[in-house]
Amino acid sequence: MAAQFCAGINWHSNDPLYRFLLFVRDYILLFVGIPAIGGWVLITWWYLSKPLRYLDEIVDASRKLASPSEEPIELSAALAATANEMNLVRERALRDARAARDAEQRKNDLIVYLAHDLKTPLTSVIGYLTLLRDETELSTGLRAKYTGIALAKAERLEELINEFFDITRFSLTHLTLERETVNLTRMLEQITYEFNPALAGRSLTWDNRLEPGVELVCDPEKLERVFDNLLRNAVGYSYEGTAIEVTLERRGAHAVVRVKNRGRTIAPEKLERIFEQFFRLDSSRGSATGGAGLGLAIAKEIVVLHGGTITAESADESVCFTVTLPGAV
Repeated sequence: MAAQFCAGINWHSNDPLYRFLLFVRDYILLFVGIPAIGGWVLITWWYLSKPLRYLDEIVDASRKLASPSEEPIELSAALAATANEMNLVRERALRDARAARDAEQRKNDLIVYLAHDLKTPLTSVIGYLTLLRDETELSTGLRAKYTGIALAKAERLEELINEFFDITRFSLTHLTLERETVNLTRMLEQITYEFNPALAGRSLTWDNRLEPGVELVCDPEKLERVFDNLLRNAVGYSYEGTAIEVTLERRGAHAVVRVKNRGRTIAPEKLERIFEQFFRLDSSRGSATGGAGLGLAIAKEIVVLHGGTITAESADESVCFTVTLPGAV
């Protein structure tokens, strides 16, 4: 169109514009090629640099993920979905880091408490044994009394040492299951029977409601530890003179076990943390029921490894743990 327009004009040979247009016509490839090549280079650079700029943003954001902070990651609008995913990863990393710090702090505090507790029974044992050695004129009754106290303190010392072993095993090992078919009804009957001496000391009774003949494919040794811990907690935290209810029923391919006792209501904020490592309901160091805070955490891990669930409820001065396990046959 430009050429046709120029051809329709009467030019004078000495017209500067005419001379310039003749020059352009003679070197048309130069005047068209350079802009075309330049435009192609610019367009290519634009489309290549755009993803590279995005890549630079992602690399910078990845550096922030390496040491996540409270400041959110912001990317270009075109990378909004990527920014959202990275912020989710950042928040998860922050939560995990806080949980790890809290768990480590609780573990360190617990070790300090247990180390302090070790001194008390050990001092008592040494004191009473020294008294028995030095006082040769002690009566038979008094000697028996001191021996019983020393034995009780030594047993408490053994419990504390076992708690240290539990902490080490829980931190350094991974639980694996060795499954076999067991009679769950008989297992619960046997475990509850073994607690009878502890119940007699606190005027407690069993209210067992066990469906007969329930069999389960499980690791019996580890599952026994779950129920032993639940029953031990029920005995330790029950009001004296009350009954502990243990129920077992089959629901399709699942076995459901409940352990319910009458005792102080657990506050909701504590109930949410009851399965955390090193969390103890009774924080007093000298409490006979204040263990390492690992029992319920290990119990939950065992139940989850079996593909089941464990929950806790507490209201109206009662506490109920419910364990649901697959594999009932």
